Amino acid sequence: MSLVNREIRLAARPVGEPVLSDFELARTEVPDLADGQILVRNTWMSVDPYMRGRMDDAESYIPPFELGAPMDGAAVGEVVASRSADVPIGATVVHFLGWREYAIMDAAAATVADTTLAPAQAYLGALGTTGLTAYAALTEIAPVREGDVVFVSAAAGAVGTVAGQLARKLGASRVIGSAGGPEKTAKLVSSFGYDAAIDYRAGSVAAQLAEAAPDGIDVYVDNVGGDHLVAAIDALREGGRIAMVGAISAYNATEPVPGPHNLFSLAAKNATLRGILISSYLHLFPEWIGKAASWLADGSLHTEETVVEGLAEAPEAFLAMMRGANTGKMLVKL
Repeated sequence: MSLVNREIRLAARPVGEPVLSDFELARTEVPDLADGQILVRNTWMSVDPYMRGRMDDAESYIPPFELGAPMDGAAVGEVVASRSADVPIGATVVHFLGWREYAIMDAAAATVADTTLAPAQAYLGALGTTGLTAYAALTEIAPVREGDVVFVSAAAGAVGTVAGQLARKLGASRVIGSAGGPEKTAKLVSSFGYDAAIDYRAGSVAAQLAEAAPDGIDVYVDNVGGDHLVAAIDALREGGRIAMVGAISAYNATEPVPGPHNLFSLAAKNATLRGILISSYLHLFPEWIGKAASWLADGSLHTEETVVEGLAEAPEAFLAMMRGANTGKMLVKL
């Protein structure tokens, strides 16, 4: 009997904020394996802000999703069939063929995950590229030095919840986060290592940042862009560093978004603003996983997940994540 697969496809290219009708659920038959391939039953998949850019037909650092074709992204699952001597049946693997229940791939495209270190889904969060992004941002792009004041936007998200705690471990004297709503800002301080939290919905980001860091900041991890980036540039001290990770405030824009009006002040401050593509820092994975797994085990790295159940709900999980409905990593459990 043939195996039936379900997958999420991009049905239409969104204009502005995506809607559920931009996605469709399709059924297909799983083909036979070729030599060197494995069949994975996905158990968890990730939804991430960068996926919004892939829904547009525009040239970027990663190809756009094709209309009428299954979407993809980070996922973890169990190998249920194998024609590879390197990856046996029963192994847990991380790969990039999410948005579907079953995935066929060359064994070389999957990475076996050590689930004795942490649960499988951790390899999509703290032990995955989101955790690695925080690590690379704060050690390579905008390195934290002893005594620094660090500001992180989207601090209650997957990258931000790790970044606040990591900044503290790297020697920051004060860590400030931005999030939406009093519940999230309270949790930044109680659970994720932040000394102060800004509620961007409650008033001017610049005014709140000036109150939280009256003497300025040294490092800014930018996940938002827009008014957060403008405020951070104004607050930056001599020799300050900015890691540009994302700009979620502009991802649904239908027209070009103007840059910060105060960008040139970086020159006067002898400061840097540097972007990061995590694909350029995958060589840091062994180093990061070694540290992060130890911190997870001893409880000094706290993580949270927002979990949506079922493949059919994956589009809604993505839309909710884009609206900021998650704390920590947004995951879909299949």
